[in-house]
Amino acid sequence: LKVRVVRSSPPSSQFKATFQESYQVYKRYQMVIHKDPPDKPTINQVRLVPVSFDDPQFKSSFDQSATLFAKYQMAIHKDTPSDCGENEFTRFLCDSPLEAENAPNGPDCGYGSFHQQYWLDGKIIAVGVIDILPYCVSSVYLYYDPDYSFLSLGVYSALR
Repeated sequence: LKVRVVRSSPPSSQFKATFQESYQVYKRYQMVIHKDPPDKPTINQVRLVPVSFDDPQFKSSFDQSATLFAKYQMAIHKDTPSDCGENEFTRFLCDSPLEAENAPNGPDCGYGSFHQQYWLDGKIIAVGVIDILPYCVSSVYLYYDPDYSFLSLGVYSALR
């Protein structure tokens, strides 16, 4: 048995060279130990969308996100429909005091508030509301379709 410590952040050359192999071990572990299905969402099914009504992706997915939020709140938190309408959704998860900023040495997506959307078969099944800041990512809230709770999307999102 040989054990190596490889720097993951920033990614070292060893980390990059072994990433796919490590990912395959992780995926097999999740399927065998945690009974995850093989089609659990992958990085290709996650979209980072700026929280802005000026952004076309945000606008086009707003109704689907708001509907999913209401379904989650009513099933998981037992909210009434009036507690999780579109206005409540916007106030709670879309209005942000953060200003969008694209710093020259920052990430390609820039800094600010984002909805990290998890898509499966053409529909949003989870949304992580996150703030990307210069020295950290802050997870504000996560909501998911209760029909997909078997995917452990909260755990997946936290690990991701």
